[in-house]
Formats: sequence, C-alpha cells, structure tokens
Amino acid sequence: MNQKSADAARVLEQLHAQILECRKCPLWKTRRNAVPGEGRFDAEIMFVGEGPGNQEDKEGRPFVGPAGRFLNYLLEIAGLRREDVFITNVLKCRPPDWRDPEKVRRPTQDEIDACREYLMAQIALIKPKIICLLGDVALKTLLDRSMSISKVHAQAFVKSGIVYVPLYHPAAALHKESLKETLSSDMLKLKEIIDKVMSSNASEKCVGVENHAMNM
Repeated sequence: MNQKSADAARVLEQLHAQILECRKCPLWKTRRNAVPGEGRFDAEIMFVGEGPGNQEDKEGRPFVGPAGRFLNYLLEIAGLRREDVFITNVLKCRPPDWRDPEKVRRPTQDEIDACREYLMAQIALIKPKIICLLGDVALKTLLDRSMSISKVHAQAFVKSGIVYVPLYHPAAALHKESLKETLSSDMLKLKEIIDKVMSSNASEKCVGVENHAMNM
C-alpha cells in the first residue's frame, strides 16, 4: 500500500468513526448501531442500498440479514466476491416504522439529506468505477429522482465519470418471487457491464457527461 492509499484508508476510517457517533437526525435515538459500510477502501465496484434492517442494526454491518444472504448469491452470479467490493447504504441508521418499531420503513427525505454528506464522502474517498444502486432510494438519491427502478434496472448510466447501474433491491425479491429471476438475470448483465468498463475505461471516457446512458 503506497502513502496515498494509506492516507485514503485512514480518512475513510475516520469518516466511519464519525458516522458511528452521528446525531444529525433523530435516528440516533433508536439505533443500536450505526452502519457505515464495509469492504475494500479502494474498491472499483460499490453497492449502495437503502438503509440498515434489524440484523444490520444489531451487528453494525450492512446486508447481513436475509437480503444480505441473497446479495451474496447475486454477487457470485456477477463473478464478484463480497470482500472485493464496498457495500453501504444511503441511510446509515435503521429507520423504525412509526407504528411498529420492530419493522423498518422507507427513509424520509430529511433523513436522506442528513446522511447524504457521508455517502458522498465515501464515494469521493473510494473512487469506484461502478456504483450499483440497489432500489429506488439509492437510484433517486445518487442518479435521478425522476427515474424508476422498474424502468431502468440493469441499464448503465454515466454521471461525473462513474458508471451507475440501477438494480432491484435484494429485499424486494424476497417479497416478490418473480423478481428473483429478474435480479439473477440482471446480475449477468452487470457482469457484462463490468467487463466492458474494466476493459475500455468507459467511465473515464465519459467524464462530465450527466446521466449519459451507455450503449452496451
């Protein structure tokens, strides 16, 4: 590890320490653990989900519940290993349901805005070539609020030199059986996108192009 890489790793560690102590929104009052994310600090591929669930809140790690186990399976389809990517969420704390705190609800815009700085800092430090957006919340937060995951899943878009690939959230497939096959197929498409980007530096060639759809 060279000095530049060591510095980046140290700054990322400091950022995650800040997240663990964060009180920027009321979710700190109900969390057991904040969940900064985990993986390679220099990962070329990053996965961004919605927010921690019950198991993630207990362990302080992302995607370790049922959706996480399904994600591990999906990563294998795309030829990826969990230890070679970086996995995080838009929200770093579990958002409990208003009526039943044991359940998880969709994040509010205020909660997303409070966490946005952390997510953008992670992206700036890790410098991934590809970011996989798991679900509508990640899609609308990082790419385009007008987009719908059902319309653009498994397509590649370039924004500010990074290739974004929207995908259904693994949790959605656990609730809707037909999405399991869709997600499995989409991961094969993701593998094709990864191969093309890594072989052609497509993301570098499209620096500055906003929401440019790649021709795969």
